[in-house]
Amino acid sequence: MLTLRPSTDADVPAITAIYAHHVLHGTGTFETTPPTEAEMAARRGDVLAKGLPYLVADNDGQVLGFAYCQWFKPRPAYRYSAEDSIYLDPKAAGQRIGNKLLTELTRQAEAMGLRKLIAVIGDSDNVRSIGVHRAVGFRHAGKIEACGWKFDRWLDIVLMEKALGEGSRSAPEAPTK
Repeated sequence: MLTLRPSTDADVPAITAIYAHHVLHGTGTFETTPPTEAEMAARRGDVLAKGLPYLVADNDGQVLGFAYCQWFKPRPAYRYSAEDSIYLDPKAAGQRIGNKLLTELTRQAEAMGLRKLIAVIGDSDNVRSIGVHRAVGFRHAGKIEACGWKFDRWLDIVLMEKALGEGSRSAPEAPTK
């Protein structure tokens, strides 16, 4: 049975393996060398230390994907905007697990007072990620052409955004971390 839950230290090896697959075989990330488990643990720790959600999709003890958000930019004025990241085990493709993870991540980000989630999607041909974001209510915000070089070709990034809660219709009530 599929469960969406906060990630734990024990999930880091599976998270690292999933991400390594995308680094080595995909264009959703522009990293070219897979990070070590220690590096992925440190990255996860940074997200959690900021009070931001870091989720996994768990199917009877097997991690099939992960999603988290990180501050969009470090300057204080951006404190209500975060960038999402979502990666799935290739075995999980086509099962709507990405939609479920992103929906829950969006819910948790909104509950903590964030007003905007931003997707910076590697590769304008990444139709699955674009489709998942669109299905969860993100809208196209732009494209930056040929800004990444991977697998001997230039890659675009696609920008998508989703307003959370009141979005920009009102001032935020209280600062987030």
